[in-house]
Amino acid sequence: MLQSFFILCSGADTTILKTCSAGEQNKYAGIGATVFFTAIMAFIASSYALYTVFDNAFTAIFFGLIWGLLIFNLDRFIVSTIKKSNSFSRELLQATPRIILAVIIAVVISKPLEMKIFEKEINQVLLEEKNAMTLANKEQLALQYTPTITKLKQEITGLKNEIITKEEATDALYNTYISEAEGTAGSMLLGKGPVYEEKRQKHDAALADLQSLKSMNNEKITALESQIAALNTKYDQVVNNSQPVIDGFDGLMARITALDKLPWLPSFFIFLLFLAIETSPIIAKLLAPKGAYDLKLEDEESTLKTWVDQKVKQRKHLLTTDSQLNEKIYSEIKTEEEVYAYKKKKAEELLKLQVDAFHDLQVKSL
Repeated sequence: MLQSFFILCSGADTTILKTCSAGEQNKYAGIGATVFFTAIMAFIASSYALYTVFDNAFTAIFFGLIWGLLIFNLDRFIVSTIKKSNSFSRELLQATPRIILAVIIAVVISKPLEMKIFEKEINQVLLEEKNAMTLANKEQLALQYTPTITKLKQEITGLKNEIITKEEATDALYNTYISEAEGTAGSMLLGKGPVYEEKRQKHDAALADLQSLKSMNNEKITALESQIAALNTKYDQVVNNSQPVIDGFDGLMARITALDKLPWLPSFFIFLLFLAIETSPIIAKLLAPKGAYDLKLEDEESTLKTWVDQKVKQRKHLLTTDSQLNEKIYSEIKTEEEVYAYKKKKAEELLKLQVDAFHDLQVKSL
């Protein structure tokens, strides 16, 4: 039963193959087994590839099964349509488009399995790319907020410098009136005289201005710092909202791109393996000698072709003969007086009826 199934997979005519030897049946059973297991590999590979896209096992298995059946049908068609002949170059020419198609199929079914085999290496490449994308994303988003934050910080620095400048001026006035009281500067008189009082009043006025300036500038600084904190919070929110997009950079195209960044030699050998599996039925069919099945199939097809050609030629001869007979018969009838007289009589009767009908119509219209 298993042999019958694999023969069915090979696309061979079971009626003809049953009349062949056991060795011939085993050959086509082997070809059918290769076709079947290639389809199984295609199913596994496509299911994994689709799972990376849909992230759903049932969806991946469903579409993977459809893809596996499609590959099975294509391989079966490729093998069954290669006909053995006495010319190897003719067979190779016949098989060339099918070999190209087999190469394409091998590429399609090998890539997903390559991604599974090198999954750890691909994950490492994707991690590095995600980290680079995260840094680039933060830098890009920072360009929207950094100029504003820098400007606000400069305003805060200016307000603080204004306070420092005022403090230095106030401290200088303080030192001036203290020196006046000590007699070490100004009038050089020890004690609190009129000059001391004047300088003391200037210092007190400057101190009051300093306190007012501090209060006003601190309020401005607090407001500016609140704006900076709000911008930083908004920036953090934007970064956090965009991070899931980067974390989700793990699809099929991303993995294929990451696979291309790995050394090419291991992937190339895996591709060669699948290419060998995919083309093995075709190569086996090309290299195998012309067997009993091929001879019987050729005999049956040539018999049918000969019979069809014969019927077509007979129809052509029948049409030619019938046309010649018709021409001869009608040419002889044309010269017979009896036929001429009969047709003349009927024409006269028809003409008389037309004249009578026309006469009756004219009478009615009067």
